[in-house]
Amino acid sequence: MRIVADLHIHSPYARAVSKEMTLENLDYWAGLKGINVMGTGDFTHPAWVKEIRSKLEPAENGLYRLKGKNSDTRFMLTAEVSSIYSKGGKVRRIHNLIFAPSVEAVEKINAALGQRGNLKSDGRPILGLDAKELAKIVFEIDPNAAIVPAHCWTPWFSVFGSMSGFDSLEECFEEYAPKIFAVETGLSSDPAMNWRWSKLDNIGLISNSDSHSLTRIGREANVFDCELSFSGITSAIKSHDQKNFLFTIEFYPEEGKYHYDGHRVCGYSASPEETQKNGKICPVCRKPVTVGVMNRVAALADREPGAKHANSVPFKNLVPLDQIIAEAVGVGVSSKKVKSEYMTLLERGGTEFDVLGELPFEELKIIALPEIAEGIMRVREGRIAIEPGYDGEYGKVKIFGEKKERISAQNSLF
Repeated sequence: MRIVADLHIHSPYARAVSKEMTLENLDYWAGLKGINVMGTGDFTHPAWVKEIRSKLEPAENGLYRLKGKNSDTRFMLTAEVSSIYSKGGKVRRIHNLIFAPSVEAVEKINAALGQRGNLKSDGRPILGLDAKELAKIVFEIDPNAAIVPAHCWTPWFSVFGSMSGFDSLEECFEEYAPKIFAVETGLSSDPAMNWRWSKLDNIGLISNSDSHSLTRIGREANVFDCELSFSGITSAIKSHDQKNFLFTIEFYPEEGKYHYDGHRVCGYSASPEETQKNGKICPVCRKPVTVGVMNRVAALADREPGAKHANSVPFKNLVPLDQIIAEAVGVGVSSKKVKSEYMTLLERGGTEFDVLGELPFEELKIIALPEIAEGIMRVREGRIAIEPGYDGEYGKVKIFGEKKERISAQNSLF
């Protein structure tokens, strides 16, 4: 079965997350996007677990669905834990995802983690817990559960981050490293960047939205051809078999918040080459820059850009449909015009993923405004310009260079 899965989101109980991120709304928006399996996010929070228990019921093995509703959306029990601790003479700030195969396993994990910190404080709890110890707790409770390092290259809060991470999974997880079968590449890197490092050749590279709002679920996702079950999905990730793990859906990595180096407060961004030339010092404030993902990947890489290996799972770079519509028609992404065109396109063309990646151009020209159809094709073909993100600032995507390009698109398509 073909499955589109987004396994990392957050609930209304996490900081800076929309209160609209309810299970009912996630079910509805998953249908609009074309997502079959949603992570619940935040299963460590007591109030969210209570909602999961009251609103979801078991479906296929290890997956859940809304009670009393004939919906195709399935939920996998997922959470993110922030570990802040000292190791090897440095303060480490590591975020890890936990995938659990049952509510019973979740409650045991929560009981153990609750002894280490306050799980009520945030949907993504901050614990003074070594990532190795987190892995020990989870795997001893349920060996079928999974630990996946989240957004693994982000500078401040990840396993390989330039500011507080490690140089290998073994250094972080020690004897539990062999049980870490996947990492989440994050918005600021794509699989091609990760292929440059041979230590990840036998590690699954998954992509998820890490969404805090409904419109951003699925901005990154995974596409499988496997059994619809917890074990079916985790086995597909482990397999590295392109018959089971078809591809990932990716941001253009330049659009991510930490692709380049720089200082947000100084308005300064730099390529790795410029950073090296400046001795990692910001020329504005004369303090060390935040070293971004592109630079960090290059520091650990043992292959040249463009390299592949035998286990390389393909990927597709996309831009969210509402962003394409907004630029094509020249209005803000949250405007009524964008929302109206978005829903019209889905009514005519299927899900967002269908419109963005599957429908032929000839069909797009029939169902969409000419400039929107042209914008979708430009994104598919990579004919866009991006000002790279840095130090917490998203990159800026330009699909049409000038307003006259939109007018030209309208005229040529008509």
